Amino acid sequence: MPVPGTLDRPTRDQLVRVQYADAELVADYAEAYAGRGPTARFHRSRIHAVDQVLADHPGGTLLDVGCGPGMMVRHLLESRPREFSVTGCDRSAAMVDAARRNTGEEASFSVGDIEEMPFADGGFDVALAMGVLEYVDVTLALREIARVVRPGGLAVVTMLNPHSPYRLVEWGLYWPARRVLGGIEEALRFPRHHGARHTGIQAYAPRRLRHELWRAGLQPEDTLYYDVTALVPPLDRIVRRDTKTARGAAGLLGTGYLIAARRL
Repeated sequence: MPVPGTLDRPTRDQLVRVQYADAELVADYAEAYAGRGPTARFHRSRIHAVDQVLADHPGGTLLDVGCGPGMMVRHLLESRPREFSVTGCDRSAAMVDAARRNTGEEASFSVGDIEEMPFADGGFDVALAMGVLEYVDVTLALREIARVVRPGGLAVVTMLNPHSPYRLVEWGLYWPARRVLGGIEEALRFPRHHGARHTGIQAYAPRRLRHELWRAGLQPEDTLYYDVTALVPPLDRIVRRDTKTARGAAGLLGTGYLIAARRL
């Protein structure tokens, strides 16, 4: 028997799936990452971080799991032509359709879930999971990444940094305040200018993610923080500045981080 008051409450998986279920939502996503706001700044810094850890890699077969509309795939094809044979995978068919349009015949794509990917064991030299672990079962996802990477191959995974001042303010103050203001506007029948959707995000701290990588059979080699900024929302919308990557204590202000790991 259903529990009273829970019928209209979406599950985490439903929250994730509905966000990019159709072409219009995919277009909004791509526009935000290509613009000039905080999302675009974060995206540029994350790509720069991935470029740094791949700089010495000779190329080969690369899987971009959670590829979205193909922005990273397009970047790799343009920045390192003919060095990587790229495959993209995403759980959203709308995202995969957009990725195919953005890259043409230069890459291959599949619809699939990171927790159960449609690829053979050890089929890739590099697996990249960029902006996807926050929305899935991390243990299952990392096991799948380890499965599809060849022994000695490289896995590069990213995660939002829950301990950064930026995320603490964004998740603890900024988003809740926008939801309250949006509710007040709706109650007073004013035009709604505020609000923040519930995303289903669950972020791991670096120490815990490294532990999960070890459990999956992936040996962490490097941790790199990106989008390093002392600004917090909404100040980062007012003051526009380029952000940097950093390692160690200098990276504590990074709003996200990546870990590069080898399959044992």
